[in-house]
Amino acid sequence: MERLHRLEQLYAENSVFFVTFCTEERKPILANPSVHDTFLQFCREALNGDIFVGRYILMPDHIHLFVKLPPPSENLSRWIKSLKNSLSKTLRFHNVAAPHWQKGFFDHVLRSMESYSQKWLYMVENSVRAGLVSDWTQWSYQGEIQPLGLDEHLRRSQTAAT
Repeated sequence: MERLHRLEQLYAENSVFFVTFCTEERKPILANPSVHDTFLQFCREALNGDIFVGRYILMPDHIHLFVKLPPPSENLSRWIKSLKNSLSKTLRFHNVAAPHWQKGFFDHVLRSMESYSQKWLYMVENSVRAGLVSDWTQWSYQGEIQPLGLDEHLRRSQTAAT
């Protein structure tokens, strides 16, 4: 089956993306304090480039997150590549052999509050579905770095579209 391809260009002001990327061969190497700390530091430093990471969850073998960044959409690819490189540096420090990542990532532009709510529910229930915790609030490797103001952002987008 042919793999789906990303759009070459997407110009939308302040787009909010739902992003997922996975480890190579789905190796369970991400859910630990060192990787989590590196992730948090990288995402906080992204604020200097007007890149805002909202809610996220690090599962043992993949990461889900919401990110808002300025156009053009190629910024997302470059940012994800940099994030993967940063996390790989931490993994190498802890003697986790490369390769660490599957190629590419999945992204979805949020178009409605319903879409955001569905994605968030899917994200946090991952830890329960995987049998890692009985209640998603018990999972240590999730949170919110920067409130994205999605309620207002998505409401404005819907009003502009009508």
